[in-house]
Amino acid sequence: MARSKNRGGQEVNAGSMADIAFLLLIFFLVTTQIATNKGLTLLLPPKQDEEEPEPVKQQERNIFKIQVNSLNKLLVEGETLDDPALIGDMVYDFILNFGNISDVEKGPTGEKVSDRQTYESLPSTMKAYINNSLRSDKSSDGPNAAIVSLKADRGSSYEIFIQILDQLNAAYNRVYGERVGLTDEEFRKLNRNDPRDLDLYERARSGIPKAISIAEPSKVGG
Repeated sequence: MARSKNRGGQEVNAGSMADIAFLLLIFFLVTTQIATNKGLTLLLPPKQDEEEPEPVKQQERNIFKIQVNSLNKLLVEGETLDDPALIGDMVYDFILNFGNISDVEKGPTGEKVSDRQTYESLPSTMKAYINNSLRSDKSSDGPNAAIVSLKADRGSSYEIFIQILDQLNAAYNRVYGERVGLTDEEFRKLNRNDPRDLDLYERARSGIPKAISIAEPSKVGG
């Protein structure tokens, strides 16, 4: 019997190809790491206790002021500073000045601590440094009152801003670390999922809030 000359062409079943393509897509979605910009890691202050009175206006001595102009020039506590790397030591001294130790307890509910309690909890080496080198009546009254203010012109560079912010965080980490017998780097690497590390972290920070205020940038030259 003669074969028909009008026999249709063979078709390829594409159903299995679609399944394979779908599986490959799922595989790449699961295994591919997508880079994301995490931005700056900052801790916001805890919610204010409803029973706590409205905060009073801060004394100037309790505010450590850092300003950066559009030319990346620094003004720290009203004086020019050429090297941003010096800010860390200055902020360390500011936090621990204890110029007017208060018995007033501050902080979130259940964690209220006075500056006197904080001072008494410090190791002897830190107390000796405070008593011999600090306690100025022109600097902060104590950690509960100390605020570090950073303000930059809009024309200042992102690099100088991050460099200063790194110095501020390093100063606080140094305070926290020394309080519990660690270096600033060891404190920074504490694993808060580990109960022992979490205990060290909480004891180090108790009564010493990280009060870094980043003001809204001013206009260029402002």
